[in-house]
Amino acid sequence: MAIELPDELIKLEQAAVQAHEKLLAYQAECGRPTAGDGWTDEQHATWQDLWNAWRAAAEETQAALRSVANRYETEQALKRAVRHPAPEEG
Repeated sequence: MAIELPDELIKLEQAAVQAHEKLLAYQAECGRPTAGDGWTDEQHATWQDLWNAWRAAAEETQAALRSVANRYETEQALKRAVRHPAPEEG
């Protein structure tokens, strides 16, 4: 039985994935922030903003998932649909 995924839930997951990709891209460019890493205050602030955006987007997705009856199965279907979409036939 296929799980019906609401468009809003898909959009929330897409936003979380995009926010995470931005954070990872920044880390690939600048490295990870650690004590004594030589980052400027601006770099730390940018990283923190990206991390906060990812966290907020992920929390929104999780809050929406808490309202579904079959949470585990829905979350797995959502991740497959957004992160590993099936190729379009045609």
